[in-house]
Amino acid sequence: MKSPLTLEPLFHIGPAPITEPVVVAWAVMALIGGFAALSTRRLALAPSRTQAAVEILVSTIDDQISATMQRDPAPFRALIGSIFLFTLISNWSSLVPGVEPPTAHIETDAAMALIVFVATIAWGVRSRGLGGYLKTFAEPSWVMIPLNIVEQFTRTFSLIVRLFGNVMSGVFVIGIVLTLAGLIVPIPLMALDLLTGTVQAYIFAVLATVFIASAVGERRKPAAGAAP
Repeated sequence: MKSPLTLEPLFHIGPAPITEPVVVAWAVMALIGGFAALSTRRLALAPSRTQAAVEILVSTIDDQISATMQRDPAPFRALIGSIFLFTLISNWSSLVPGVEPPTAHIETDAAMALIVFVATIAWGVRSRGLGGYLKTFAEPSWVMIPLNIVEQFTRTFSLIVRLFGNVMSGVFVIGIVLTLAGLIVPIPLMALDLLTGTVQAYIFAVLATVFIASAVGERRKPAAGAAP
């Protein structure tokens, strides 16, 4: 079995090498985009089974964002929902014979963590203003400025390591058992891998929500006597 740290390009687009994780990631994005387009083409007050399933998924994501951020989930729905679905389907792609999940490669996880890192800063500046966001690094005291800056990078690194380590280990274990025991014995491990992939996608999305919530701060309460 190939090492997840060794990537052989499948082909090149100009000078850029295109590896298997990139192709699988593209396929996952196309699958999510295609399903979203098809499932929202004919929305109705009396929903079909597909529309009802999508509405349940969106409501669940909204409830999680609301519970974590104590804010209207609408502005954050697309980002957090996309992160969760991409991570989930990428993790589950390991169940397809011959396919290695892109999340078992550190480049994919680093790219996703970078998206969260940039989104955290962008939402923080948008919510507080540039000056207000920079002031958060001096909380609770200016002595904490170096530690708060380092924290921005260490928690991003922890996102990468957590997802990469868990998904890669699952791929390795199933690959080794398949080699030694054939197809039937690893089925319980595949079911466990399915559960692990779901949990890791949930954790990654929730941590992204928590990081953004810490950047935007608590929702401002309206002044006394102000209209709601």
